[in-house]
Amino acid sequence: MNHLLRAVPVLLALAVPALCAQAQTARTPGPAMGQGSGPSIRATGAHASPQERAELTRRFVSKWSAYVQRVYGVQPNVWARRIGPSLGTVDGDNLRNALSRDTFEGAMAELTGDGARLSDAQMQAKMSAMAGDKVLGALGNDLVYTPIQPCRIVDTRVAGGAIAANSTRSFVGINASNFTSQGGSATNCGTLGLSATALALNTTAVSPSIAGYATVFPYGTAQPLASSVNYTAGAVVNNAIIAQVPNPLASYDFTIYSFAQSHYVVDIVGYFAPPVATALQCVETPNTDLVITANGGTGNATAPACPVGYTQTSTNCETTSWLMPIVYFQSGTCSARNGDTINQTLRASRTCCRVPGR
Repeated sequence: MNHLLRAVPVLLALAVPALCAQAQTARTPGPAMGQGSGPSIRATGAHASPQERAELTRRFVSKWSAYVQRVYGVQPNVWARRIGPSLGTVDGDNLRNALSRDTFEGAMAELTGDGARLSDAQMQAKMSAMAGDKVLGALGNDLVYTPIQPCRIVDTRVAGGAIAANSTRSFVGINASNFTSQGGSATNCGTLGLSATALALNTTAVSPSIAGYATVFPYGTAQPLASSVNYTAGAVVNNAIIAQVPNPLASYDFTIYSFAQSHYVVDIVGYFAPPVATALQCVETPNTDLVITANGGTGNATAPACPVGYTQTSTNCETTSWLMPIVYFQSGTCSARNGDTINQTLRASRTCCRVPGR
């Protein structure tokens, strides 16, 4: 058999664990696989079809809505409406893995990409160490800031009226189809489907009745003893504010306390969120071909090294005959024994990957 037969496509779990966990899909081993055959890796599915994603979202919400209401006090319909857009954009594998977790906290860790690092028991232990705070996972760590086109989400001069002295009003900052009910934009401000942990806001006090201050804080939490914007009577003054978003999502995202009666204008300019998984950038090296003599000849073919900056994630071995099986491989080297009556070719290459970036 002289045509080239890919007899043993082998993926090796080598080098950096993060690379190995995201290695390319293994090709189906051929029938000439020898005793040195390696592990295959399940095909990944980061891109779920719209139909699958809709079903996964339905199952996720159905599984945890009662728990969210019981433990976090968020009505199921409110939570479903607000988390739905986020589940529509989360990595497909993360969403599938979240459904297999036994705790809600573990499931949320999966959605943010931390699931591989934290077991359900570890998540529960982490929660117990938080002194009873209703916070899910470590969403305050390793956050990435993303600026967006500044967009108005609140203007009490347009809707709602001034906030009365010594009182509060709560607002939505993300995952709304529009912000007109709050006096803001008729668009979603580019925030639909975000899994944000905190929002970057430009908050303006307009014509307060007396000197005082305003405090912006996460909805559903105790008002802190702090000032976000300080003002004098009749002034127009603003400040840049980082407002944490409740986790899980609640009816609102942030609350404004006003010492004096005052109008407020809020623009969103960016958000903080856990980093999004990035697909590996992979290349395959040229082949090394080795002719092995007939009737029991053996040989080793070593593939060319990976390019600088890339890490090997697989060794690929091929033979040109069913009668010359692969008997050994290791980190770019393929070995075979030719049981055919004519000379045959052993071929070796490497798949090399890197995380995209500079």
